[in-house]
Formats: sequence, C-alpha cells, structure tokens
Amino acid sequence: MNEETLKPLVEAILLAADQPMSIDAIRHLVESLDNPVSRSDLSRVLDALAADCETRGVELARVASGYRYQVKRDYAPIVMKLWEEKPKKYSRALLETLALIAYRQPVTRAEIEDVRGVSVSSSIIKTLLDRQWVQVIGHRDTPGKPALYATTRQFLDYFGLRSLDELPSLKELQDLDAINPVLDLGEQGVDSEPRGSTGGESGVVTH
Repeated sequence: MNEETLKPLVEAILLAADQPMSIDAIRHLVESLDNPVSRSDLSRVLDALAADCETRGVELARVASGYRYQVKRDYAPIVMKLWEEKPKKYSRALLETLALIAYRQPVTRAEIEDVRGVSVSSSIIKTLLDRQWVQVIGHRDTPGKPALYATTRQFLDYFGLRSLDELPSLKELQDLDAINPVLDLGEQGVDSEPRGSTGGESGVVTH
C-alpha cells in the first residue's frame, strides 16, 4: 500500500479508536484488508500525520500505549466547556499517595504512610485501582506480605507520558504541592472520578 493511500487510512483508524493505538495494532488492522505494510512505512506515515497537526488545534501524541489524536493543551480549557458537568477534583491525600507511588515504586501502603505521617484510607487505594492508575505487582517479603503498588500504562496514557522518565525529577519539585500543576490533578476536593470523555483534569482532551 502506498503512502498516499495509507495515510488517510491510518488517520481514520486513530480517529475511530477509543484508546491509543500501537504501531503493531495499526499494522494488524491494515493487514486485515490484505494490504501488507511495514513498521517503517507506518512510522513515516505517523510522522507525516504529526507534522500535519502543527498548525491545527489537535495533535498526534505518542503516549505509553501508542498514538492518539488529542486537543492541544492550549485549547483544552475552552473545549472542556462543551461539557456542562465539570470534572471533579481529587483530594490532596489522593494526590500525595499517587505521587509517592509514582516516584517511589514499588512501594507498600505502610511505606506511603511512613512518608505522609498519616494512614492511607482504603477509599484512596480503591480509587487509584479503579482508575487503573496503580496496580499490585507483587508482595514484599516481610511479615504480612504487604502488597507492592506501582503505576500502570494507563497512568502514563492519562497524563500524556511515554514513560516514567518524563516525570519531573524530585530535585525539580520543592514539595508535593509542586506536583499538582505538573499532573494537573486539581486542588483539594473529593476522591471521586472525573468525566472520562474529557481526559479528566490532565488538560488533554482526546477525540
């Protein structure tokens, strides 16, 4: 399949997808139409599509799980007004817990509590697990075999990150308050979920 034909097809696939698409996933769909295509061809097409967005209100972003179209951050606050219901904000306690997991993973609940100086409520852990931002990846070989928590690929996708290396270093952060604008999680509020259709509080609105 030549690039002239492949380019609009890949664009259509990405616009129709409800989640980021990896090169292999795109290739599988294209080849299901009996059109052999190489990864290098797809990479060139994706680069071309990304370049096409330079003067548009959307961008082709690469996140942990693959590629997706999303509204550029500069326009997200305006576009989000299309939804009458405002995204709910997360509490400081949840923000601190998520930040500690992201920066110290794998980490146990007790280790998080040692740093914060207060207990971590079960509702916070449940919210993070339900959002699929964290997961249990094993158990510490200590009495009680406490669960070890780490962030997920969905966490990276939600915040528009390719890897944890893109998080700001702890040296760049004076305290946990500085993580608030970095992750755009909102200020003190409730521990409930935001509207998924807006991309939540990340400031990124997906198609």
